[in-house]
Amino acid sequence: MAYPISNQPQAVQGYTTTSSQWNSDVFDCCEDMGICLCGTFVPCILACKVASDFGECCCLPFLGGTTIALRTGIRERHRIPGTICNDCVCLTFCTPCALCQMARELKVRN
Repeated sequence: MAYPISNQPQAVQGYTTTSSQWNSDVFDCCEDMGICLCGTFVPCILACKVASDFGECCCLPFLGGTTIALRTGIRERHRIPGTICNDCVCLTFCTPCALCQMARELKVRN
């Protein structure tokens, strides 16, 4: 004889969907003078450091379009709101400042 089901299984929520913000703005470059100087004079080295700090190969920024993917990945990993279009505009018109922001963010979060 089968017994009727008396309880309905409930969904278990094991994650949070809260979002956060960037710890600094794009134009707060002078908050960390080491990162600022590196982004100003050798941005390719800073991009390699950002990729490495993110857990990717340090040569990643030398491939086309990967810096935008890297910035989007940082936003997604840390649940920072924004769009790929916004990432593209920041990196197109303010490349050193955007790289500095990414480096500061990873420094704070790692």
